[in-house]
Amino acid sequence: MLRVHVCKALEPEERATLEAALPAGSVLTAGPEEQGDAYRVLIGGRPSREDLERSPALEVVLIPFAGLPRETGELLADFPQLAVHNLHHNAAATAEGALGLLLAAARRLVVADQALRQGDWRIRYEACGSPILAGKTALVLGYGAIGQRVARALAALDVEVLAVRRRVRPDDPPHVHPVAELDALLPRAQVVIVCLPETAETRGLLDARRLGLLPQGALLVNVGRGPVIDEEALFNALRDGHLGGAGIDVWYRYPKSPQPVGGEPEQFTCSGEGASERPPETKREDERQGTLPSAFPFHELETVVLSPHRAAHGDVNEDLRWRAVGELLQRLASGQPLPHRVDLAAGY
Repeated sequence: MLRVHVCKALEPEERATLEAALPAGSVLTAGPEEQGDAYRVLIGGRPSREDLERSPALEVVLIPFAGLPRETGELLADFPQLAVHNLHHNAAATAEGALGLLLAAARRLVVADQALRQGDWRIRYEACGSPILAGKTALVLGYGAIGQRVARALAALDVEVLAVRRRVRPDDPPHVHPVAELDALLPRAQVVIVCLPETAETRGLLDARRLGLLPQGALLVNVGRGPVIDEEALFNALRDGHLGGAGIDVWYRYPKSPQPVGGEPEQFTCSGEGASERPPETKREDERQGTLPSAFPFHELETVVLSPHRAAHGDVNEDLRWRAVGELLQRLASGQPLPHRVDLAAGY
């Protein structure tokens, strides 16, 4: 019998989706009111120490979104006996968001839209048109679930694809390279799409020197994490025209309200932790309307398309989330190895 506890209380439709996907005979509990002390699997993004210690039978912690909150990783380091896995249910949405940002930046869609709303047609008559992506070379940083989808979409647009990943696997296609080759690849990349998590290894990976290796006029999209690219260096490269444009979904400064991580709904804060610290809804709404995403004025640059960390959003994400959870639990119940194991030392 597989006993599963979800940290947060489930909405009726969430419970129905998960119960339908669970192996026969499973026991599902959810929320503090139902919590027992014999669960084998704990589902939650920010479990407390008490959540992890309560059940002697606990074997698996399942983070129901992509990524690993820093505080969760630090806590789980004290529980090396637990296997930690996460989900990639929103990979399609994020990859589509990346392509949308790339096309918007390349075709200057936002600038054209804003001008035409004022009756201004001048952009149509500019001598230098938008860059055509077909025939260009793109470098995808991070060749996981999102990066692979991005690469396939780019190839369909007749873009030559290069990619970098932390560990190149024997079955990877020849266009995938190790991080050690990054400096040699950047001068070939007229497009860069960042799909990397933020870790000690990736923080500041694209600094001023590496951005300078890109060809003049290169386009850049970031759907990974903001700090992967040096904030000031990115602004300067865009302001000075070395980069021809950018689509940015992930940032350096966020509202003070608790932030979702990697497609995580706010209610995935577990055991009520932090719930009493949340500001009233009115204050949270005020904060969310008055925070610029950087200390630098990216919003003043016409070559930048700004997105408020929503590339991973999709209309069926919640259904996909619980179906993905159910699939992992079915594998666990049948003794199959689970995918998406989190490397706590690496941070993802």
